Amino acid sequence: MKKFFSLLGIAVLGGALTLGGYKILFNDTIIIERTVPEKKQTVRTNYAPAFNKNSTAIAAATIDFTLAAEKSLNAVVHVKNTAFRTQKNPFAELFYGNGSGTRKFEQVGTGSGVIISSDGYIVTNNHVIDNASEIEITLNNKKKYKAELIGTDKENDIALLKINAELDLPYVPFANSDMIKVGEWVLAVGNPYNLTSTVTAGIVSAKGRDLEGNTSIDSFIQTDAAVNPGNSGGALVNTRGELVGINTAISSKTGSFVGYSFAVPSNIAKKIIDDLLEYGVVQEAVIGIRFSPVDSDRFAGVRIVGVEKGQGAADAGLQKEDVIVRVDNIKITKFSELRGQLSAKRPGEFVNITVDRKGKLLTKSVKLSKKIKSFISKAFNWELKDVSKEELKKNNIKNGVRIVNTGERESKDSLKNFIITKINDQEIETADQALIMLESVAQSRSSIVIEMINTDGEKERLRFR
Repeated sequence: MKKFFSLLGIAVLGGALTLGGYKILFNDTIIIERTVPEKKQTVRTNYAPAFNKNSTAIAAATIDFTLAAEKSLNAVVHVKNTAFRTQKNPFAELFYGNGSGTRKFEQVGTGSGVIISSDGYIVTNNHVIDNASEIEITLNNKKKYKAELIGTDKENDIALLKINAELDLPYVPFANSDMIKVGEWVLAVGNPYNLTSTVTAGIVSAKGRDLEGNTSIDSFIQTDAAVNPGNSGGALVNTRGELVGINTAISSKTGSFVGYSFAVPSNIAKKIIDDLLEYGVVQEAVIGIRFSPVDSDRFAGVRIVGVEKGQGAADAGLQKEDVIVRVDNIKITKFSELRGQLSAKRPGEFVNITVDRKGKLLTKSVKLSKKIKSFISKAFNWELKDVSKEELKKNNIKNGVRIVNTGERESKDSLKNFIITKINDQEIETADQALIMLESVAQSRSSIVIEMINTDGEKERLRFR
């Protein structure tokens, strides 16, 4: 037993000596390192402006389209255009007698329209009802009506129809399209691909848009709301359900929507409708200038390169080299915007034109004049004009149309001031008739023989291929 306690004492003493030696030799603190993932910071992505405690609710309301859809859906109609055609087979008539080769058939086109009054007036595109023999309107409740064509404006692609319904109809009120802003939400309501009562949403992408190769409206509202065949003539409305445009065209290589659509502004459509109701034709207004786009880093606008005598611009004191920068309170940066403003005005009205004249801004009150219709053949690049009775007598001819401009620099071979008397042996009485024949032959790519009286009073025959 005594031996056991001796051994235990020796063991304890050895352990104490070992611990003491370790402390003396290794007195540094041992640090064990390990990597702990750092907690990531969470950032809220919804934006809440500080200026209004109810701003979240307001922001939500601006993208709620249900009210606009409810207001406009029942006022947008389906338009069916039926055209009856007669086709003749000359070979059948040759062998079986006159009338044997005649076949009648119908062509059907569809589009959209917008009811603009409770008594049944409807606005649509001219190309939707062009050459129609019958026009049928189908309301959102599936009721069908025959429509009467009140009037059309081919240049601006607007047509006005009328139906007689038993009750007052829902309609879309007009908005001031000048007040719509780029970035504002809009709805396109129509009947694409015969899918009735279709609503798509987008934003206003641009204003005053002119399309390359377009011969009509040059002041479209551009949106990215989906518009497809059948939407033509339908409504473009703001979030309050007010009409800001008539959907008219798309930019596409496939024929279907690929990103952008275009609408005639409501201010222009309304003015055309008022003209058709009051006068039967559109009253086009001009200020009486020749213009050129402005290329300048300092400002943009429409440069006046000539002022027509006896018209509003000259009477108000506008001058060559003035740059138009505003019409009333609307900023003008290009001619399409100026044209859009004038298209919504009538001859006889006054507008305030602000011009930049050598760095100084001047505002002039200009009385708008009535536009004189011009006849321009795009195929031949000729501007045509009716010949007066005095001119006909002077040149000893019974009929003819003068070429007043050729769109090229004058030379000894210029046809300017030549008088067209016949086209393909058909006598020409008016500039309108000559224009239709020239464009028709150009589209068919046939040769054309034009008989003319030159500036020396001599007769010439020219063949164009």
